[in-house]
Amino acid sequence: MGQSQKCRTNSPSDLIGQLKNQLEMLLLQPLGGMLNVMDYFPLSVKVSFVTHIKAPKTAEDEFIEIQSATGTAVQRWAVRSLTLCKLVLRNVASLLSAELRFATLFMAIIWFCMAFSFYGLSVWFPDMIKHLQHEEYQSKVKVFHKERVENFHFNFSLENQIHREGEYINDKFISIELKSVKFEDSLFEDCRFEDIRSTDTVFENCTIRSTVFYNTDLWEEKFIDCKMENATFEHNKHGCHLDTVEDNDVLIYLVSFLGSLAVLPGNIISALFMEKIGRVKIIGGSMLISAGCTFLLFLSFSQSAIIALQCLFCGVSAAAWNGIEVVTVELYPASKRATAFGVLNALCKLAAVLGSSIFASFVGITKAIPILLSFTALVCGGLVALRLPDTREKILQ
Repeated sequence: MGQSQKCRTNSPSDLIGQLKNQLEMLLLQPLGGMLNVMDYFPLSVKVSFVTHIKAPKTAEDEFIEIQSATGTAVQRWAVRSLTLCKLVLRNVASLLSAELRFATLFMAIIWFCMAFSFYGLSVWFPDMIKHLQHEEYQSKVKVFHKERVENFHFNFSLENQIHREGEYINDKFISIELKSVKFEDSLFEDCRFEDIRSTDTVFENCTIRSTVFYNTDLWEEKFIDCKMENATFEHNKHGCHLDTVEDNDVLIYLVSFLGSLAVLPGNIISALFMEKIGRVKIIGGSMLISAGCTFLLFLSFSQSAIIALQCLFCGVSAAAWNGIEVVTVELYPASKRATAFGVLNALCKLAAVLGSSIFASFVGITKAIPILLSFTALVCGGLVALRLPDTREKILQ
């Protein structure tokens, strides 16, 4: 670089004179000197010459461009992958900086607690209703012990029955449905099964002698430890056949649909009162009310009560979800917002997997543990949410 030129400052009178002469020659002489140039200049002018310019320091490029001649393709891929991983880890670590540390910690707790309870109960509600239906169905089972039936034509369907140590001699089972029927230690001799459709039906430790099965779906796996003596299977039904079809399966889908539909009023209410009440109160209040809904499950012993509490829980928790997403946007600056959403959503998915697995494993065993887990998580998340700063007046960066 050449030697820097020193700054020179001329007097105001000299500068005004020079400017006046130049403007008169270029512009004002053709107009006959009608304008007075001195009226358009300030009384004093100070001109400085800048010799050094300080450029802003830019961040170094995080990506490294590798020429095709550098190393092998695997090495180039490894370098690019390592560089990308370092960039991701650096962005994640920036969420734990001094100004964002507590916000990230609080939001992580709130996201985890809400997802753990919401998705866990979303799986638990339909499974619990299905379990109650199964218990009610089992309570109505009919048991037949040591019955002997000869030369009889079964032209009616059999459902939810258990036959133990029975004897069926020269009987015909034609064009009927066997639903949830179990034959134990029974004898079938000179019988005929024709056009049979079965669901959840088994033959266990039975003796089947000189019996014909024609156009049935009674396959080999439905005969458990049975003794076959001159039994014939002709034209068995083929294709996809669901062995566990239940009439109440439609109710399970209806329960899930009602839970999804209950979210709509929660979304409308949260949208109307988000600015009036505040994000923090919406989140904390919704989570605490949802915790109360889960605690009321201890008092629910019927399917209708569980469905009603499910709809109430889904509607209230929808407001909490909306508030959580709004606060997450407003707490983080634009440069950290996408990273924060990615990390918190990953934590949310982990909590959803844990909640679904844990809650589903206790169906049919006890309902106290899922209820207490969801209640504790929602209370903890709601109390932490009340500690968040109010972001209603905050200007997004």
